[in-house]
Amino acid sequence: MTLSRKKGPLYLQLKKIIRDRIVHGRYPIGSLIPSEPQLEQEFKVSKMTVRNAIQELQQEGYVLKQSGVGTTVLRNSTSPQMSKGKRFTEILVEQGDRIDKKLISKKVKENRPNDEAYTLFGPSCLCIERLYLLNEEPYIFYEHRLSSDLADQVEWNPGDEFSLYEWMEEQNLVADHYQDQFTVGPLPATVAYELAMQEGEVVLQRHRYTFDEMDRAIEWSIGYYKTRLKPYIVDYRT
Repeated sequence: MTLSRKKGPLYLQLKKIIRDRIVHGRYPIGSLIPSEPQLEQEFKVSKMTVRNAIQELQQEGYVLKQSGVGTTVLRNSTSPQMSKGKRFTEILVEQGDRIDKKLISKKVKENRPNDEAYTLFGPSCLCIERLYLLNEEPYIFYEHRLSSDLADQVEWNPGDEFSLYEWMEEQNLVADHYQDQFTVGPLPATVAYELAMQEGEVVLQRHRYTFDEMDRAIEWSIGYYKTRLKPYIVDYRT
């Protein structure tokens, strides 16, 4: 995977990728992340870029770099310690699972007047499709819809790792609140293919609506979950 200077400082891009891999269990707590030479080779960056990225991760408490040992993962949660809620993927990683994410497609779609996307975003929208893998098996398929004005800002290619919500913040799309709606329904053919399931199989679906402080929709996503692998978990704490 090659980083691009168009997206900002290379060391910050590398830091985000490594942190995302830690958070999603690719580099578990107690394990060593790849060595500096390995990271230089994988991302085609300089030694200084790698060292700056690791230094940032160490300052944030994710890793510990030790001479003669390597860089060890210390924590894998992005939530503040006092937070009472945890993301679904954080719970899975705490259970010992690994989550990998990849981009399937990105395109601008025309919205028909009777579509919900038309009500939220107008005549067209940016559609981003992503696949989550649980321990290397297809697990969740996401369709994200955003304003088509953002299409020129997307520089990812199919198969790339990236954090959609960090990218949204970089575009000044700051979420104030969101609403989740859960239902069950049949799988469309394209989604069934990506999840290695049969078209028409009934699965859990989550519709998430994300709004800014002016109550304007900034994102609408539909998640299709292969819950026979793992159930959808919500962890409430008092």
